[in-house]
This record gives sequence, C-alpha cells and structure tokens, in this order.
Amino acid sequence: MKNEQILGTEPIGKLLFKYSVPAIIGMMVNALYNVVDRMFIGKIPDVGPLAITGVGVTMPIMTIILAFAMLVGVGATTNISIKLGQGNKDDAEKIIGNGITLSIIISLIISVIGIVFGENILKLFGASEATLYYAESYIYIILAGTVFNVLAFTLNNTIRGDGNPKLAATIMVVGCLTNIVLDAILIFIFNLGIKGAAIATVTSQIVTAIWALMYYLKGKSNLKFKKESLKLDKSLVSAIFAIGSAPFAMQMATSLVQAISNNALKLYGGDLAIGAMATISSISMVFLMPIFGLNQGAQPIIGFNYGAKQYDRSNKAFKASALASIVILTTGWLMVQTIPEFIVGMFNKDPKLMDISVNGVKIYLLMLPIIGISITGSNYIQSVGKAKVAMFLSLLRQVILLIPMIVVLPKFFGLNGVWVSQPVSDLLATAITAIVLVKELRSYKVNSKEIIEKKVA
Repeated sequence: MKNEQILGTEPIGKLLFKYSVPAIIGMMVNALYNVVDRMFIGKIPDVGPLAITGVGVTMPIMTIILAFAMLVGVGATTNISIKLGQGNKDDAEKIIGNGITLSIIISLIISVIGIVFGENILKLFGASEATLYYAESYIYIILAGTVFNVLAFTLNNTIRGDGNPKLAATIMVVGCLTNIVLDAILIFIFNLGIKGAAIATVTSQIVTAIWALMYYLKGKSNLKFKKESLKLDKSLVSAIFAIGSAPFAMQMATSLVQAISNNALKLYGGDLAIGAMATISSISMVFLMPIFGLNQGAQPIIGFNYGAKQYDRSNKAFKASALASIVILTTGWLMVQTIPEFIVGMFNKDPKLMDISVNGVKIYLLMLPIIGISITGSNYIQSVGKAKVAMFLSLLRQVILLIPMIVVLPKFFGLNGVWVSQPVSDLLATAITAIVLVKELRSYKVNSKEIIEKKVA
C-alpha cells in the first residue's frame, strides 16, 4: 500500500531515479560480462584480431543460450509473483523447483547439440577456416558450462521475485568482478588465451549459480525449496513457458539477425569485419544498457498511474525517461563521433581491425541520439497494457526492418551497406514509434477531458 501511494503521489523525477538506478546498475553489470571478455580477448598477443572475430562468430549461440535462460527465468519469476498475489504460496514454491529442473534439462540438451554439431553451426554463423579454431576454443567451454549459465540466470531472477533484489544485485556484481579478475589471470598470467576468457566466464557463472542455490538450500529465502518441487508439474511448466515465450522469441530473433549479419560481414568485409562488429556491438551495449534500466524503472510508474487514470503522471514518466535516454545516448554519440579511435582502442589496436571498426562504429551508431524514443516508446506502450503493439514496435527496429536492410543495402554499398543498415532501421523505427505514441498520448487527453466533464456534471 505504501509503494502504491508513492507511485501515485511522489514527484515523477524522484520516482524514476529511485526505481531506475538499481536497474541500470544491474543491466550494466550484466553487459560487462561480454564487454570485458572482448576487451581482454582483443589484446591477446599476435592473435587478438582473429580471436575477437572468433568470439563475434559465437554471438548467435550466446544469444540462443540467453533466450532459453529467459524462457525459464522470466517465466518462472513472473509466475511466482502471480501465485504470491493469489495467495498460493505452495505453487510459488513448486515453481522454484520446476525452474531448477527445467534449467538443467534444457541446458544439457543445448550443451550436447552445441558440442556435437558445433563446427557446422559455427560455419553457418559465419566462421571461416581462419577463425573456426578460436570460435570453437571459446564456445565449447561456454557450452560445457551452459547449465551454470542458465541456472544462475533463473535463480537470480527468482531471488528478485522472492523479495530480495539487493542479494540478486550483489550476486551479479560479484560474478562480474570474478570474471574480470579471472580474465586477467587466465589470459595473461597463465597464457590460456581465448580459452582463459571462456573458463573465466564459466567459473563466474558457477560462483553465481552456487551462491543463488545456497540461498534456497540454507532456508534463508521467503519461499522454501523442497526436493519434491523438482518434479515437473505440467500446468506450472506450461505457465512458465507461456510468459517466458515473449522474451524468448525476442532473443531468438536477435540471434537470427546476428547470424545474417555475420554472413553479410564475412561476404563483404571478410573475417575482420565480424571482429569489428563484436567490438561495435560491445560499445553499443554500454550506451544502451542504461536505457533498458530506465525502462525497467519507468514501467511500474507508468503502469500504476495509467491504471489509476492519472494519465498526466504516466505521460510525465514516459517523457522523463525519453528525455533521460536522449541525453545519455547523445553523450554516447558525441564520444563515438569525436574519439572513436580511443573507444575502439580499448578493445583492439590492430591497425586493420581499428580502421574497419572506427569506420563501422561511426556509421552504425549514427542515429544513437534518437533511438531512445523508439526504445522508451515501445516500453510505454507495453506498460499501458497494449502487448501486441509493444511487441511489434520492439521487433520493428532490430528484426522487421533490420533484416531486409542487411540483405539489400550491402548489394549496393558493400561493407558500408552492412553498417548503414542499422541507422536506416533506427530512423524508420523511431518515426513509426513516434506516430504511434502521438496517437496514443492524444487519446489519453480526450479520456482525461471526458473524466473531468463527468465529474463537473
């Protein structure tokens, strides 16, 4: 009740700051896993450029693993919240056990398929004879540890659903720091190269998975873990998959885009172009993660006030998040356009790779200042309960528009066509989202006017 009163009365700016900062920290920590790996891998003596290209080739596989982790983790956590809201604690506790079992089963299937058919999959995703060794060296270790990856993600999410977001954030931070320290030690002190980066990642996931598991096994959780809850319940599994299917589909679509992009990059720019994209996507991730954190913070504020028919407050929350995103992304754009050599140099200093990456990042992130409107806009539409429209807007920028651009534009502009596909998609998606938003916001003004007139009458 206190939280509801705050959401409906406290100043929007203060609320957005309070709700967004923890989410932004969580998103940034999550991003650092991949970003730090690529920074260290790019600096491996003699093989840095090919090694980072090898990691770039594995990105679609990493995204598929994340898709299944979200299928179980997001689906389980949301259902736990629903069951607790219904006062059904028994089913909420069963979902934890079912989530663990599903994580293990799905992970083992991914590991077996990935390792058995790894070479063919990597070639399909853009690996060449020169980069296949590095891609295999990295991804086979990641695949071997998939169970810890998915389990850690699922349990970290359920801990938040259990009412302990601080512990969930602490586990993520410790996992990330473990990865950074081990990257440095295994790559440069023990000279394990790209294998060292993969071992560091898996080890950090083992630490987070065990820590999250012990939270339940030691009985410190509000929801208690019971052995019998490990037995799969058909109705609970269906409920988990039903809710987890939306983020799962989004990630699988992203993996498809990455695979198509890798093949276009290989065709028009060679192996180093894929390595450049690995660097560019890391830079993009650093700037975009705060926006996703803003979305998470704005969602309950927008949703509550919209439900309470306080449309002016829900609109203010959207406008504040959109403005903050424009400021953050414009700052990122200025850095990319003025000091690209410095930013790219944090990942690799190979002259050829640097040239491709610098040119690519300046074009690829050309529309960075405006895409916050597209991202926060689709979040707003989702927060007011229009899931289908929100799903369309979310897929628009990174799938519906981007795939045709990647297929068509390189035929006319070569490698630059691959880079320019993203800003063209960004521009069109932002324009379409803006049109949808204007219509949506105008409809609320009409509704607000009708409510006032009824009260006066």
